[in-house]
Amino acid sequence: MKRLFKLLILLAGLGVLVGGALATFRTGAPPSLALVTEAKAIGPHTPVVARATVAGRGLAALRLEVVQKGRVRVVASREHRPRPPWSFTGERVLEDELKVDVGHQALPELEEGEAMLRLVAERPGTWLLAPAPVTLERTLPVRRTPPSLSLVSSQHYVAQGGSGVVVYRIGATAVRDFVSAGDWRFPGTPVPGGESGERVALFGVPWDKSDASGLLVVAEDEAGNAASVAFVDRFERRPPAHDRIELDDAFLTKVVPEIREQTPSLRASGSLLDDYLVINRELRAANASELVALAQESAPGLLFEEAFVPLRNGQVMSAFADRRSYFYGGQEVDQQTHLGFDLAAVARTPVPAPNRGVVRLARYFGIYGNAVVLDHGMGLMTLSAHLSSIDVKQGQSVERGELLGHTGATGLAGGDHLHFTMLVRGLPVNPIEWWDNHWIHDRITSKLKR
Repeated sequence: MKRLFKLLILLAGLGVLVGGALATFRTGAPPSLALVTEAKAIGPHTPVVARATVAGRGLAALRLEVVQKGRVRVVASREHRPRPPWSFTGERVLEDELKVDVGHQALPELEEGEAMLRLVAERPGTWLLAPAPVTLERTLPVRRTPPSLSLVSSQHYVAQGGSGVVVYRIGATAVRDFVSAGDWRFPGTPVPGGESGERVALFGVPWDKSDASGLLVVAEDEAGNAASVAFVDRFERRPPAHDRIELDDAFLTKVVPEIREQTPSLRASGSLLDDYLVINRELRAANASELVALAQESAPGLLFEEAFVPLRNGQVMSAFADRRSYFYGGQEVDQQTHLGFDLAAVARTPVPAPNRGVVRLARYFGIYGNAVVLDHGMGLMTLSAHLSSIDVKQGQSVERGELLGHTGATGLAGGDHLHFTMLVRGLPVNPIEWWDNHWIHDRITSKLKR
Protein backbone atom coordinates (compact mmCIF):
# COMPACT_ATOMS: atom_id res chain seq x y z
CA MET A 1 0.00 0.00 0.00
CA LYS A 2 2.81 2.39 0.85
CA ARG A 3 4.53 1.43 -2.38
CA LEU A 4 1.37 2.30 -4.38
CA PHE A 5 1.04 5.57 -2.53
CA LYS A 6 4.64 6.49 -3.36
CA LEU A 7 4.03 5.58 -7.01
CA LEU A 8 0.99 7.84 -7.17
CA ILE A 9 2.94 10.68 -5.60
CA LEU A 10 5.72 10.12 -8.13
CA LEU A 11 3.29 10.13 -11.03
CA ALA A 12 1.61 13.28 -9.74
CA GLY A 13 4.99 14.93 -9.42
CA LEU A 14 5.89 13.94 -12.96
CA GLY A 15 2.56 15.31 -14.16
CA VAL A 16 3.25 18.60 -12.45
CA LEU A 17 6.71 18.70 -13.98
CA VAL A 18 5.41 17.86 -17.47
CA GLY A 19 2.54 20.37 -17.16
CA GLY A 20 4.96 23.00 -15.95
CA ALA A 21 7.32 22.26 -18.80
CA LEU A 22 4.50 22.48 -21.33
CA ALA A 23 3.18 25.71 -19.84
CA THR A 24 6.68 27.12 -19.96
CA PHE A 25 8.12 25.86 -23.22
CA ARG A 26 5.30 24.66 -25.57
CA THR A 27 4.99 27.55 -28.01
CA GLY A 28 3.04 27.42 -31.25
CA ALA A 29 4.52 25.80 -34.34
CA PRO A 30 5.69 28.12 -37.14
CA PRO A 31 2.97 28.39 -39.82
CA SER A 32 3.35 28.17 -43.60
CA LEU A 33 2.50 31.47 -45.34
CA ALA A 34 1.49 32.40 -48.89
CA LEU A 35 0.79 35.70 -50.69
CA VAL A 36 -1.27 35.12 -53.82
CA THR A 37 -1.87 37.77 -56.51
CA GLU A 38 -1.78 37.79 -60.30
CA ALA A 39 -0.64 41.41 -60.31
CA LYS A 40 2.81 42.31 -61.53
CA ALA A 41 2.40 45.79 -60.09
CA ILE A 42 0.13 47.62 -57.68
CA GLY A 43 -2.42 49.61 -59.61
CA PRO A 44 -5.81 51.15 -58.83
CA HIS A 45 -7.26 47.77 -57.83
CA THR A 46 -4.91 44.97 -56.80
CA PRO A 47 -6.57 42.01 -55.05
CA VAL A 48 -4.35 39.95 -52.77
CA VAL A 49 -5.07 36.71 -50.93
CA ALA A 50 -2.95 36.03 -47.83
CA ARG A 51 -3.00 32.51 -46.38
CA ALA A 52 -1.55 30.84 -43.28
CA THR A 53 -1.54 27.14 -42.40
CA VAL A 54 -0.26 25.66 -39.15
CA ALA A 55 -0.43 22.58 -36.90
CA GLY A 56 -0.19 22.17 -33.11
CA ARG A 57 -1.83 24.86 -30.99
CA GLY A 58 -3.13 26.82 -34.00
CA LEU A 59 -2.81 30.46 -35.06
CA ALA A 60 -2.73 33.38 -32.64
CA ALA A 61 -3.18 36.19 -35.18
CA LEU A 62 -2.70 37.05 -38.84
CA ARG A 63 -2.27 40.46 -40.45
CA LEU A 64 -1.30 41.92 -43.81
CA GLU A 65 0.72 45.12 -43.95
CA VAL A 66 1.70 47.45 -46.77
CA VAL A 67 5.05 49.13 -46.18
CA GLN A 68 6.40 52.05 -48.19
CA LYS A 69 9.15 54.51 -47.27
CA GLY A 70 9.01 53.49 -43.62
CA ARG A 71 5.23 53.88 -43.39
CA VAL A 72 3.38 50.76 -42.26
CA ARG A 73 -0.33 50.34 -42.98
CA VAL A 74 -2.22 47.34 -41.62
CA VAL A 75 -4.77 46.60 -44.34
CA ALA A 76 -6.30 43.42 -42.86
CA SER A 77 -5.97 41.50 -39.62
CA ARG A 78 -7.65 38.79 -37.59
CA GLU A 79 -6.99 37.47 -34.05
CA HIS A 80 -7.60 33.92 -32.88
CA ARG A 81 -7.63 32.04 -29.56
CA PRO A 82 -5.12 29.16 -29.72
CA ARG A 83 -5.13 26.14 -27.43
CA PRO A 84 -3.47 26.57 -24.03
CA PRO A 85 0.10 25.20 -23.99
CA TRP A 86 -0.82 22.28 -21.68
CA SER A 87 -3.87 21.20 -23.74
CA PHE A 88 -4.04 18.74 -26.63
CA THR A 89 -7.80 19.05 -27.15
CA GLY A 90 -10.18 21.91 -27.81
CA GLU A 91 -10.88 24.42 -30.54
CA ARG A 92 -8.13 26.02 -32.58
CA VAL A 93 -7.69 27.69 -36.00
CA LEU A 94 -5.31 25.83 -38.28
CA GLU A 95 -5.96 27.83 -41.49
CA ASP A 96 -6.81 31.44 -42.14
CA GLU A 97 -7.18 33.60 -45.24
CA LEU A 98 -7.32 37.37 -45.69
CA LYS A 99 -8.64 38.89 -48.93
CA VAL A 100 -7.94 42.55 -49.48
CA ASP A 101 -7.51 45.16 -52.22
CA VAL A 102 -4.13 46.89 -51.86
CA GLY A 103 -4.60 49.14 -54.92
CA HIS A 104 -3.91 52.85 -54.75
CA GLN A 105 -7.61 53.70 -54.88
CA ALA A 106 -8.07 51.83 -51.61
CA LEU A 107 -4.73 53.16 -50.29
CA PRO A 108 -4.44 56.69 -51.73
CA GLU A 109 -1.25 57.38 -49.75
CA LEU A 110 0.71 54.97 -51.97
CA GLU A 111 3.25 56.74 -54.19
CA GLU A 112 4.95 55.78 -57.43
CA GLY A 113 7.90 53.51 -56.72
CA GLU A 114 7.92 50.28 -54.76
CA ALA A 115 5.89 48.95 -51.86
CA MET A 116 6.23 45.83 -49.75
CA LEU A 117 3.44 43.45 -48.88
CA ARG A 118 4.21 41.86 -45.52
CA LEU A 119 2.20 38.98 -44.11
CA VAL A 120 2.70 38.44 -40.37
CA ALA A 121 1.52 35.36 -38.46
CA GLU A 122 1.67 35.54 -34.66
CA ARG A 123 2.53 32.27 -32.87
CA PRO A 124 1.04 31.25 -29.50
CA GLY A 125 3.42 31.80 -26.59
CA THR A 126 3.66 30.82 -22.93
CA TRP A 127 3.96 32.73 -19.67
CA LEU A 128 7.72 32.77 -20.19
CA LEU A 129 8.29 32.61 -23.95
CA ALA A 130 7.02 34.89 -26.69
CA PRO A 131 8.13 33.34 -30.01
CA ALA A 132 8.94 35.64 -32.91
CA PRO A 133 6.18 35.94 -35.51
CA VAL A 134 6.62 34.35 -38.93
CA THR A 135 6.65 36.83 -41.84
CA LEU A 136 6.49 36.66 -45.62
CA GLU A 137 7.38 39.70 -47.73
CA ARG A 138 6.86 40.55 -51.38
CA THR A 139 7.87 43.77 -53.13
CA LEU A 140 5.88 45.13 -56.06
CA PRO A 141 6.19 48.33 -58.09
CA VAL A 142 3.43 50.91 -57.60
CA ARG A 143 2.02 52.34 -60.83
CA ARG A 144 -0.32 55.32 -60.70
CA THR A 145 0.15 56.93 -64.13
CA PRO A 146 -2.04 55.56 -66.96
CA PRO A 147 -0.66 55.09 -70.48
CA SER A 148 -0.79 57.97 -72.92
CA LEU A 149 -3.71 57.85 -75.36
CA SER A 150 -4.73 60.14 -78.22
CA LEU A 151 -7.08 60.00 -81.20
CA VAL A 152 -5.69 59.85 -84.74
CA SER A 153 -8.88 59.54 -86.79
CA SER A 154 -11.77 62.01 -86.75
CA GLN A 155 -15.39 62.38 -87.85
CA HIS A 156 -16.76 59.39 -86.02
CA TYR A 157 -20.44 59.32 -86.91
CA VAL A 158 -22.14 56.30 -85.39
CA ALA A 159 -25.68 55.02 -85.04
CA GLN A 160 -27.55 52.88 -82.56
CA GLY A 161 -26.97 49.28 -83.66
CA GLY A 162 -24.31 50.45 -86.13
CA SER A 163 -20.56 50.00 -86.61
CA GLY A 164 -17.38 51.95 -87.24
CA VAL A 165 -13.63 52.13 -86.77
CA VAL A 166 -11.46 54.46 -84.74
CA VAL A 167 -7.70 54.93 -85.08
CA TYR A 168 -5.69 56.03 -82.05
CA ARG A 169 -2.19 56.07 -80.57
CA ILE A 170 -1.14 54.48 -77.28
CA GLY A 171 1.95 54.86 -75.10
CA ALA A 172 4.62 52.24 -74.51
CA THR A 173 3.26 51.21 -71.10
CA ALA A 174 -0.10 50.09 -72.51
CA VAL A 175 -0.67 46.34 -72.53
CA ARG A 176 -4.40 46.39 -73.45
CA ASP A 177 -6.47 48.72 -75.61
CA PHE A 178 -10.03 48.53 -76.81
CA VAL A 179 -13.25 50.37 -77.52
CA SER A 180 -15.72 50.10 -74.68
CA ALA A 181 -19.44 50.13 -75.49
CA GLY A 182 -21.49 49.23 -72.45
CA ASP A 183 -20.69 45.63 -71.56
CA TRP A 184 -18.91 45.06 -74.89
CA ARG A 185 -15.19 45.40 -75.59
CA PHE A 186 -13.70 45.62 -79.06
CA PRO A 187 -9.91 45.07 -78.99
CA GLY A 188 -7.53 47.19 -80.98
CA THR A 189 -4.97 45.86 -83.45
CA PRO A 190 -1.91 47.48 -85.08
CA VAL A 191 -2.74 49.80 -87.97
CA PRO A 192 -1.51 48.14 -91.19
CA GLY A 193 1.54 50.13 -92.26
CA GLY A 194 1.02 52.56 -89.39
CA GLU A 195 3.52 54.11 -87.02
CA SER A 196 4.60 52.60 -83.73
CA GLY A 197 1.79 52.74 -81.19
CA GLU A 198 -0.94 53.35 -83.76
CA ARG A 199 -3.94 51.09 -83.26
CA VAL A 200 -7.32 50.57 -84.88
CA ALA A 201 -10.49 49.07 -83.41
CA LEU A 202 -13.50 47.93 -85.38
CA PHE A 203 -16.44 48.38 -83.01
CA GLY A 204 -20.17 47.91 -82.86
CA VAL A 205 -22.83 49.87 -81.00
CA PRO A 206 -25.28 47.66 -79.08
CA TRP A 207 -28.81 47.82 -80.46
CA ASP A 208 -30.16 48.82 -77.04
CA LYS A 209 -27.71 51.70 -76.52
CA SER A 210 -29.53 54.95 -77.27
CA ASP A 211 -26.73 57.49 -76.75
CA ALA A 212 -22.95 57.86 -76.95
CA SER A 213 -22.29 57.67 -73.22
CA GLY A 214 -19.75 54.98 -72.44
CA LEU A 215 -18.45 54.77 -76.01
CA LEU A 216 -14.76 55.21 -75.23
CA VAL A 217 -11.31 54.27 -76.42
CA VAL A 218 -9.46 52.76 -73.46
CA ALA A 219 -5.79 51.92 -72.87
CA GLU A 220 -4.60 50.05 -69.77
CA ASP A 221 -1.18 49.24 -68.33
CA GLU A 222 -0.18 46.01 -66.59
CA ALA A 223 -1.31 47.38 -63.23
CA GLY A 224 -4.79 48.28 -64.48
CA ASN A 225 -4.33 52.05 -64.72
CA ALA A 226 -6.58 53.17 -67.55
CA ALA A 227 -6.75 56.19 -69.82
CA SER A 228 -9.94 56.77 -71.80
CA VAL A 229 -11.14 59.24 -74.40
CA ALA A 230 -14.57 59.82 -75.93
CA PHE A 231 -14.46 59.75 -79.72
CA VAL A 232 -18.01 59.93 -81.09
CA ASP A 233 -18.68 63.16 -82.97
CA ARG A 234 -22.29 62.43 -83.83
CA PHE A 235 -24.73 59.77 -82.63
CA GLU A 236 -27.93 58.77 -84.38
CA ARG A 237 -30.70 57.08 -82.44
CA ARG A 238 -32.48 54.21 -84.15
CA PRO A 239 -35.05 52.86 -81.69
CA PRO A 240 -35.92 49.22 -82.35
CA ALA A 241 -39.33 48.37 -83.75
CA HIS A 242 -41.84 46.03 -82.12
CA ASP A 243 -43.42 42.96 -83.64
CA ARG A 244 -46.02 40.39 -82.62
CA ILE A 245 -45.45 36.70 -83.34
CA GLU A 246 -48.38 34.29 -83.11
CA LEU A 247 -47.42 30.72 -82.21
CA ASP A 248 -49.61 27.74 -83.02
CA ASP A 249 -49.34 23.98 -82.70
CA ALA A 250 -48.53 23.50 -86.38
CA PHE A 251 -45.48 25.75 -86.10
CA LEU A 252 -44.34 24.17 -82.82
CA THR A 253 -44.72 20.69 -84.30
CA LYS A 254 -42.57 21.72 -87.26
CA VAL A 255 -39.66 23.39 -85.46
CA VAL A 256 -39.33 21.80 -82.00
CA PRO A 257 -38.69 18.13 -82.91
CA GLU A 258 -36.19 19.06 -85.62
CA ILE A 259 -34.12 21.33 -83.37
CA ARG A 260 -34.30 18.84 -80.51
CA GLU A 261 -33.04 16.01 -82.75
CA GLN A 262 -30.15 18.16 -83.99
CA THR A 263 -29.22 19.42 -80.52
CA PRO A 264 -28.39 16.49 -78.20
CA SER A 265 -28.21 18.70 -75.11
CA LEU A 266 -31.96 19.42 -75.35
CA ARG A 267 -34.38 17.07 -73.68
CA ALA A 268 -38.10 16.72 -74.26
CA SER A 269 -40.31 17.91 -71.41
CA GLY A 270 -43.54 16.51 -72.80
CA SER A 271 -44.83 19.96 -73.76
CA LEU A 272 -44.10 21.41 -77.18
CA LEU A 273 -44.62 24.94 -75.88
CA ASP A 274 -42.26 24.46 -72.93
CA ASP A 275 -39.66 22.94 -75.24
CA TYR A 276 -40.07 25.84 -77.65
CA LEU A 277 -39.54 28.38 -74.87
CA VAL A 278 -36.32 26.62 -73.80
CA ILE A 279 -35.15 26.79 -77.42
CA ASN A 280 -36.18 30.41 -77.86
CA ARG A 281 -34.52 31.51 -74.63
CA GLU A 282 -31.72 29.21 -73.55
CA LEU A 283 -30.59 27.84 -76.90
CA ARG A 284 -30.76 31.32 -78.44
CA ALA A 285 -28.49 32.63 -75.66
CA ALA A 286 -26.11 29.67 -76.07
CA ASN A 287 -25.87 30.29 -79.81
CA ALA A 288 -25.13 33.97 -79.16
CA SER A 289 -22.32 33.03 -76.75
CA GLU A 290 -20.86 30.66 -79.32
CA LEU A 291 -20.78 33.45 -81.91
CA VAL A 292 -18.86 35.64 -79.45
CA ALA A 293 -16.35 32.83 -78.89
CA LEU A 294 -16.06 32.23 -82.63
CA ALA A 295 -14.95 35.83 -83.12
CA GLN A 296 -11.70 34.98 -81.33
CA GLU A 297 -10.69 33.09 -84.49
CA SER A 298 -11.09 36.14 -86.72
CA ALA A 299 -8.26 37.16 -89.05
CA PRO A 300 -6.30 40.23 -87.86
CA GLY A 301 -6.93 42.38 -90.97
CA LEU A 302 -9.89 43.06 -93.23
CA LEU A 303 -10.29 40.40 -95.93
CA PHE A 304 -12.51 42.47 -98.26
CA GLU A 305 -12.56 45.77 -100.13
CA GLU A 306 -16.05 46.06 -101.63
CA ALA A 307 -19.53 46.42 -100.17
CA PHE A 308 -21.37 43.34 -98.96
CA VAL A 309 -23.79 41.54 -101.28
CA PRO A 310 -27.39 41.05 -100.10
CA LEU A 311 -29.59 38.16 -101.19
CA ARG A 312 -30.60 38.81 -104.77
CA ASN A 313 -34.24 39.95 -105.07
CA GLY A 314 -34.60 39.33 -101.32
CA GLN A 315 -37.51 41.16 -99.74
CA VAL A 316 -36.84 42.45 -96.23
CA MET A 317 -39.44 40.90 -93.94
CA SER A 318 -38.19 42.32 -90.61
CA ALA A 319 -36.25 45.31 -89.37
CA PHE A 320 -32.99 45.00 -87.43
CA ALA A 321 -33.39 44.47 -83.68
CA ASP A 322 -37.16 43.97 -83.73
CA ARG A 323 -38.46 43.49 -80.19
CA ARG A 324 -40.69 40.48 -80.69
CA SER A 325 -43.54 39.49 -78.39
CA TYR A 326 -44.62 35.85 -78.73
CA PHE A 327 -48.25 34.86 -78.17
CA TYR A 328 -49.76 31.41 -77.79
CA GLY A 329 -53.48 30.92 -77.32
CA GLY A 330 -53.93 34.67 -76.90
CA GLN A 331 -51.41 34.86 -74.04
CA GLU A 332 -47.94 36.45 -74.22
CA VAL A 333 -45.39 33.72 -73.45
CA ASP A 334 -42.02 35.28 -74.35
CA GLN A 335 -40.08 38.31 -75.59
CA GLN A 336 -36.87 38.25 -77.63
CA THR A 337 -34.92 40.61 -79.85
CA HIS A 338 -34.55 39.52 -83.49
CA LEU A 339 -30.97 40.49 -84.33
CA GLY A 340 -30.80 40.32 -88.09
CA PHE A 341 -32.79 40.63 -91.29
CA ASP A 342 -35.24 38.08 -92.67
CA LEU A 343 -34.94 38.14 -96.47
CA ALA A 344 -37.56 36.31 -98.50
CA ALA A 345 -37.30 35.23 -102.14
CA VAL A 346 -38.44 32.16 -104.06
CA ALA A 347 -37.89 28.84 -102.33
CA ARG A 348 -34.33 27.49 -102.37
CA THR A 349 -32.83 30.70 -103.71
CA PRO A 350 -29.03 30.52 -104.11
CA VAL A 351 -27.31 32.32 -101.20
CA PRO A 352 -24.12 34.17 -102.21
CA ALA A 353 -21.14 34.80 -99.97
CA PRO A 354 -21.78 38.39 -98.88
CA ASN A 355 -18.09 39.16 -99.24
CA ARG A 356 -14.66 37.59 -99.34
CA GLY A 357 -13.93 35.60 -96.22
CA VAL A 358 -13.16 32.31 -94.51
CA VAL A 359 -15.81 29.81 -93.40
CA ARG A 360 -15.69 29.48 -89.61
CA LEU A 361 -18.90 27.48 -89.20
CA ALA A 362 -20.91 25.37 -91.66
CA ARG A 363 -23.38 23.07 -89.91
CA TYR A 364 -26.69 22.84 -88.11
CA PHE A 365 -26.55 25.61 -85.51
CA GLY A 366 -29.35 25.68 -82.97
CA ILE A 367 -32.15 28.16 -83.62
CA TYR A 368 -30.55 29.08 -86.96
CA GLY A 369 -30.81 25.62 -88.47
CA ASN A 370 -28.35 24.99 -91.29
CA ALA A 371 -26.02 27.99 -91.11
CA VAL A 372 -22.77 29.40 -92.47
CA VAL A 373 -20.61 31.89 -90.56
CA LEU A 374 -18.03 33.76 -92.63
CA ASP A 375 -15.08 35.61 -91.13
CA HIS A 376 -14.27 38.86 -92.94
CA GLY A 377 -11.41 39.92 -90.64
CA MET A 378 -10.92 42.17 -87.59
CA GLY A 379 -13.80 40.45 -85.80
CA LEU A 380 -16.34 41.13 -88.56
CA MET A 381 -18.47 38.09 -89.40
CA THR A 382 -21.71 37.28 -91.22
CA LEU A 383 -24.29 34.63 -90.40
CA SER A 384 -26.48 33.15 -93.14
CA ALA A 385 -29.12 30.91 -91.61
CA HIS A 386 -32.17 28.64 -92.12
CA LEU A 387 -30.51 27.13 -95.22
CA SER A 388 -31.94 24.08 -96.94
CA SER A 389 -28.44 23.07 -98.04
CA ILE A 390 -24.82 24.04 -97.33
CA ASP A 391 -22.28 24.08 -100.17
CA VAL A 392 -19.10 25.12 -98.29
CA LYS A 393 -16.95 23.59 -95.56
CA GLN A 394 -15.35 24.96 -92.42
CA GLY A 395 -11.93 26.49 -93.13
CA GLN A 396 -12.71 27.14 -96.80
CA SER A 397 -11.86 30.53 -98.31
CA VAL A 398 -14.64 32.00 -100.43
CA GLU A 399 -14.91 34.95 -102.79
CA ARG A 400 -17.64 37.58 -102.86
CA GLY A 401 -20.73 36.11 -104.54
CA GLU A 402 -19.58 32.48 -104.30
CA LEU A 403 -22.38 29.99 -103.51
CA LEU A 404 -22.80 29.22 -99.79
CA GLY A 405 -26.02 27.21 -100.06
CA HIS A 406 -29.74 27.71 -100.67
CA THR A 407 -32.48 29.33 -98.63
CA GLY A 408 -34.70 27.06 -96.57
CA ALA A 409 -36.81 26.72 -93.43
CA THR A 410 -34.53 24.91 -90.95
CA GLY A 411 -34.27 25.95 -87.31
CA LEU A 412 -36.78 28.46 -85.98
CA ALA A 413 -38.18 29.28 -89.42
CA GLY A 414 -41.85 29.08 -90.32
CA GLY A 415 -41.18 29.30 -94.05
CA ASP A 416 -38.41 29.48 -96.64
CA HIS A 417 -36.25 32.57 -96.19
CA LEU A 418 -32.72 33.72 -95.34
CA HIS A 419 -31.86 35.05 -91.90
CA PHE A 420 -28.83 37.33 -92.30
CA THR A 421 -26.82 38.85 -89.45
CA MET A 422 -23.70 41.03 -89.40
CA LEU A 423 -21.54 40.61 -86.28
CA VAL A 424 -18.66 42.60 -84.80
CA ARG A 425 -16.84 40.46 -82.22
CA GLY A 426 -20.11 38.56 -81.81
CA LEU A 427 -22.30 41.66 -81.41
CA PRO A 428 -25.08 41.79 -84.05
CA VAL A 429 -25.08 45.09 -85.96
CA ASN A 430 -27.23 46.61 -88.69
CA PRO A 431 -26.34 45.06 -92.10
CA ILE A 432 -27.63 48.06 -94.09
CA GLU A 433 -24.42 50.00 -93.46
CA TRP A 434 -22.26 47.20 -94.84
CA TRP A 435 -24.32 46.97 -98.05
CA ASP A 436 -23.33 50.58 -98.88
CA ASN A 437 -20.03 51.23 -100.74
CA HIS A 438 -19.99 54.90 -99.72
CA TRP A 439 -20.49 54.06 -96.07
CA ILE A 440 -17.65 51.52 -96.13
CA HIS A 441 -15.34 54.05 -97.79
CA ASP A 442 -16.24 56.96 -95.50
CA ARG A 443 -16.47 55.10 -92.20
CA ILE A 444 -14.00 52.23 -92.61
CA THR A 445 -11.41 52.16 -95.38
CA SER A 446 -10.69 55.91 -95.54
CA LYS A 447 -9.68 55.86 -91.87
CA LEU A 448 -7.34 52.94 -92.50
CA LYS A 449 -5.85 54.49 -95.64
CA ARG A 450 -5.66 58.09 -94.51
